[in-house]
Amino acid sequence: MSNRTKTTTTQCPAIVRLVMAIIIAWSGAPHLLAQNDVTITGVVTDGDGAPIEFATVHVEHQPAGTMTNLKGEYTLQARSADSLVVVYSMIGYNTRKRVLTRPQGKVTLNVTLPHTGYELGEVTVTEVKRQTGTMQDLDFDDTHLMPSATGGGIESFITTQAGVSSNNELSSQYNVRGGSFDENIVYVNGIEVYRPLLISSGQQEGLSFINPDMVENVGFSSGGYEAKYGDKMASVLDITYRRPEAFEASASMSLLGATAYVGYGNEHFSMTHGLRYKTSRYLLGTMDTKGEYDPNFVDYQTYITWKPAKRWEIGFIGNFSQNRYNFIPANRTTRFGTLETMREFQVYFDGAERDLFRTYFGSLELRYRLNDFNSVALRAAAFRTNEQETYDIQGQYWLSDLDETEQSPEGNTSGVGTYLEHARNFLTADVQTYSLTGNHRIKAHDLNWGLELKHEKINERMREWEMRDSAGYSLPHLPDRVSVIYNLNSHNSLASNRFSFYAQDTYKFNSKIGLFTINLGIRGSYWGFNREFIFSPRGSIGLIPKFNEDFTFRIASGLYYQAPFYKEFRDTFTVNGNTDVRLNRDIRSQRSVHFVVAGDYKFRAIGRPFKVTVEAYYKKMSNLIPYNVDNVKITYFGHNMSHGYATGIDLKFYGEFVKGTDSWITFSLMKTQENINGRWVPRPTDQRYNLSLYFTDYFTKNDRWKLSLKASVADGLPFRAPHSGVDGQVFKAPAYKRVDIGMSYRLLDNEDGNNHRRWAKPFKNIWLGLDCFNLLGINNVNSYYWVTDVYDNQFAVPNYLTGRQLNVRLLFEFR
Repeated sequence: MSNRTKTTTTQCPAIVRLVMAIIIAWSGAPHLLAQNDVTITGVVTDGDGAPIEFATVHVEHQPAGTMTNLKGEYTLQARSADSLVVVYSMIGYNTRKRVLTRPQGKVTLNVTLPHTGYELGEVTVTEVKRQTGTMQDLDFDDTHLMPSATGGGIESFITTQAGVSSNNELSSQYNVRGGSFDENIVYVNGIEVYRPLLISSGQQEGLSFINPDMVENVGFSSGGYEAKYGDKMASVLDITYRRPEAFEASASMSLLGATAYVGYGNEHFSMTHGLRYKTSRYLLGTMDTKGEYDPNFVDYQTYITWKPAKRWEIGFIGNFSQNRYNFIPANRTTRFGTLETMREFQVYFDGAERDLFRTYFGSLELRYRLNDFNSVALRAAAFRTNEQETYDIQGQYWLSDLDETEQSPEGNTSGVGTYLEHARNFLTADVQTYSLTGNHRIKAHDLNWGLELKHEKINERMREWEMRDSAGYSLPHLPDRVSVIYNLNSHNSLASNRFSFYAQDTYKFNSKIGLFTINLGIRGSYWGFNREFIFSPRGSIGLIPKFNEDFTFRIASGLYYQAPFYKEFRDTFTVNGNTDVRLNRDIRSQRSVHFVVAGDYKFRAIGRPFKVTVEAYYKKMSNLIPYNVDNVKITYFGHNMSHGYATGIDLKFYGEFVKGTDSWITFSLMKTQENINGRWVPRPTDQRYNLSLYFTDYFTKNDRWKLSLKASVADGLPFRAPHSGVDGQVFKAPAYKRVDIGMSYRLLDNEDGNNHRRWAKPFKNIWLGLDCFNLLGINNVNSYYWVTDVYDNQFAVPNYLTGRQLNVRLLFEFR
């Protein structure tokens, strides 16, 4: 027994040790292990202090790793060691490492990641912007000194982008990848904006809706855009108006008009006011048609925001615009033809033209933010336009043949005649829009949705005709009666409703291949006028590859519709020379399928950032409504009569051609055709090539002098004779070539506020500028006037645009 007792006694310490080990495992071990763990938290931001989403955070030689959330925040658990290396990385940014010595408990590390490859010693240079979706963010800040015959609008800046062209310096309208003016949609703070409908020439157009002094951000897409953007086939211009955080103001004046802007804001309230006046009388004086030009254009806008509570926000946009164009023509002399066959067209006028376009626009937004990741907005907007175009103009013309030795047309008259043009066109339109939209950010997803109701009411009364007497005969010449060459009557009213919805998701994620950005969405619309429902799926993929983060690749595709609006479904029918207009209820939306493949490559050369962008596209179009373009007037044939395509490639080279300033050059190749009655013909926007340059420079060691140059060389556009129908012969206008240059001198530089002269204290900058429009003095053709000689031959007499002209401007920027 003693032996057994001894054995038991000897084994007790081992059992006790086992029990103690179990107790420690259940109670003491977590505490002991916690002594060797560390929790690392923090925020990852970029150089501007903005949070970086989906950045990777991991510890070297440990499996611990995580990603930042939508606020750039992260939390990481790791095993403590004598030296712990935490690595922060994100595609497009430089990798950063932080070393912790024997960390314990909880440690906070906030890290800033600079953009890749842009650190030069102690100086950080901002990289050129990346584009992973179909919407590109354009930097408009440094273009306020850009020479512009239209008054320095955003649209003049847009025409320098790849795939965009304009063949009329008097107009703010532009074509994108074979689309017409009407195929571009414009948003301001999420609200679609409109322009007057009866405008037929750039001389009448005046100011565009967008006030450049009030703009904060400019987004532009030339194709393959997201589902949240409406039913247009060509492009989207998305404008965001600024919200000042303190007092700011500016004023400018020139030979083309004047502007004034003032803004103020604080944490809860902001407001901006912009007033613009434009007159193109000075510029129109360079055209062939001489007379008394009296164009006056006025525009006032305001944008007000108020935050009555932390989560509530109210925004209001108001606009009044009036375009008044009065013109009394006197005479015109135009020479045209070739060196071998030169002709002269002379006209003496009687009569006048008086046009008035008055528009009103207002929008109210109520936004509620549930939290930082969820918000809903209720919007209401109204647009009203009152328009009238009236003229009675008689012209007596002579068409003469010239040779190299003749200085006057006497004895060589080949055509003589008289024409009389008459118009009494009146239109009113009201568009009311009500929408509910939402935005939700859930982990790596950015969800957007919207519902919209739009009510349209349009009334038109139009009466226009043209009588032409050529060589003593009224055209068309009929043996039994006198008739006019053109006669149109229209008296129509329309009231209709449109319903639309959209939903889309943008998803970002990192993979072994790189950073993906995927956008998928759907859009649907119903129009009560023709009882048509259209459904539009759209999608895009962007990739920043890990094998070389200087590349960005994009593909996009979608089904896009051009919902008819007023002009497209005005169907004409002619009986005994009288043309009447009726509204075609069988009209259908034009349709276009977009395929876009694009890539960017950013690099540094001579110590400066550059970016090359290449985009190839193909658009397959059906249910097309053919049209003709005369100046900026688009006349549709009122039926879905054709199908077609547009294909091309756009290239853009962007960067600091001169250190510290942004410049770019774009080149586009494009072809667009449509099949009408079994015959392929070029569309009116078939511009085979377009080369555009925007260049800025300054004098070395003297930033008071700045130069801006804008140049364009674009292929001529196809055109038909007026009233020739869809089967009329297609002609080609000559190429459009224009160079505008502006030189600016800073009279006062008080950016830092250190100028102690009393008169200078209110100012930040004062600029004096001199512009030369159409520097090379090239006669660009806008449209044509058709005349007939004694042999019944028709001649297209070119209507030339503005010639070389100087402009002086003065800009004040207040503190």
